[in-house]
Amino acid sequence: MSGGKMIRKLLILLCLLTLMLNGCASEKTKQTAAQENDTEEDSGEKKIQIGLTVDSFVIERWIRDRDVFVATARELGAEVNVQDAGADTKEQISQIDYFIKKHMDVIVIIARDCKALSEAVERAHNAGIRVISYDRMVNDADTDMYISFDNRKVGEVMAQSMMEAIPDGGKIFMVQGSASDNNVDMVKEGFEDTLKNSDLKVVYEANCEGWIAELAADYVEEALEEYPDVKGIMCGNDDIASQVIQVLAENQLAGQVIVVGQDGDLAACQRIVEGTQYMTAFKSIEDLACQAAEYAVKMAEEGKLPSDVTDTMNDGSYDIPAKVLEPVAVTRDNIDEVIIDGGFHRRDEVYLNTDYDTE
Repeated sequence: MSGGKMIRKLLILLCLLTLMLNGCASEKTKQTAAQENDTEEDSGEKKIQIGLTVDSFVIERWIRDRDVFVATARELGAEVNVQDAGADTKEQISQIDYFIKKHMDVIVIIARDCKALSEAVERAHNAGIRVISYDRMVNDADTDMYISFDNRKVGEVMAQSMMEAIPDGGKIFMVQGSASDNNVDMVKEGFEDTLKNSDLKVVYEANCEGWIAELAADYVEEALEEYPDVKGIMCGNDDIASQVIQVLAENQLAGQVIVVGQDGDLAACQRIVEGTQYMTAFKSIEDLACQAAEYAVKMAEEGKLPSDVTDTMNDGSYDIPAKVLEPVAVTRDNIDEVIIDGGFHRRDEVYLNTDYDTE
C-alpha cells in the first residue's frame, strides 16, 4: 500500500472516530441545554424556544449556519437549543423526541437521512410543534416549511461552468455526496440535464456516503486507472473537491483537470486563485441561516407560516411551502466581487498562498 493510500485510510478512520465522539458530545450538550431550560423556567422568563438538530459539524459550513441562525434568533428574542446528531440518524430522531418533550415552539432539522425522519416529524406535529426542513428536505413528512438553495440550480451552474471550461468536450467524473441526502438527487438532475446538449460525457460516478470526503480519493484513483484522459470532475462539495485535487496532484494533473464543487469554503477559494479548482457554487449561508431564524420566530409568534412564502417543493408525498435562494458560480473571474467584496472571506485569507498583492 502506498504512503498516500495509507494516510487516507487513517484519515477515514479518524473521521469515523470523530463522528462517534460527536455522538457522545451531543448527549452532554443535551444535558447542558436541559439545565439551561430549567433555569429559565425557574426565573419565570418565557421566550420562544427553537430546537435545532444538525447532521454533524464535520462539514465546515454547518458551523457557520449554526452561528448565524443562533445569533439571529437571539436578536429576535428567541432561545435556540442546538443538538449535534454526530452523523447518527437514530441520535437525530432521539433529539427530535427530546425537543418534543421539552415543548419547543419550532424544530429546525438539518437532516442526516432525509428518508428516515417522517415519523419523528409526525410526532412533533401531533404535539403541536412546527417543523422546518433546513437545506435538506425531510421526505414524506409534510414539514411546515422548507428553506434551502435551489439545488437543481447548483447542478446547472456546475455543468455550465464545465461546458465553458471544456468547450471541446471529453470524459468527466461525478463524485457526489451521500445518496441519502435529497439535495444530491436534485443537484444530479440539474447537472445531467444541462449536459444533455454538450459533448461532455460522464464515464464514472460514485457517492461519498455520510459525506465522508476521504472516500473520494479512492474513487478518483480507481477512475483514473480506467480513464486517465479525464477532462473534468464534478464534486459534491468543496470538501470532496479537496480530496479529489490531492489525488490529481499526486498524478501531476492538478490544474489540468477542471474541478467544480460547492459551498464557497475558504480552502476552495484559495484553490480557485491558485488554479487547481475551477469553480465553486457559492451559496450565501448567512442569508439562508438568517432568513430561516426569522421564519422560525415568526411561525412561533403567529402560529402559522408567514404570508411571503409562496413557492412550494414536493417532499415525495406533499407540496411543502418553500423559500429557495439562488446559488452563484464563483470562478477566478468574479471571486473578488462575490467572495471578498461580499464579506464572506477576507482578501488576505483567499490569496494566502499566492504572490498576489493584497494591499
